[in-house]
Amino acid sequence: MRLNFYGYSAALVVLISCAANGAMAQSLTPFRYESQAQRNCPGDTIVWLDFRKERYYLKGQRRYASGNTGSFVCRNEARDSGYRRSPLGLR
Repeated sequence: MRLNFYGYSAALVVLISCAANGAMAQSLTPFRYESQAQRNCPGDTIVWLDFRKERYYLKGQRRYASGNTGSFVCRNEARDSGYRRSPLGLR
């Protein structure tokens, strides 16, 4: 299938509108161990990010560092990537 000028223009408009709305993926640096994350995130809080639920948990929450579908990340990176804090298990 060949696209003409209008096809390319429409694709470009869609790409630009997605980028303007923040729909582009942000870089995220996951760590297997909490100590690795602490070394690489100076001055930032370390959180447990559950990729499947798209939530992050603070230390002290019930699901912090539990499950097979997550890893440790910097809180600012998690927020910038669109993940939300879980209100469950706050103590």
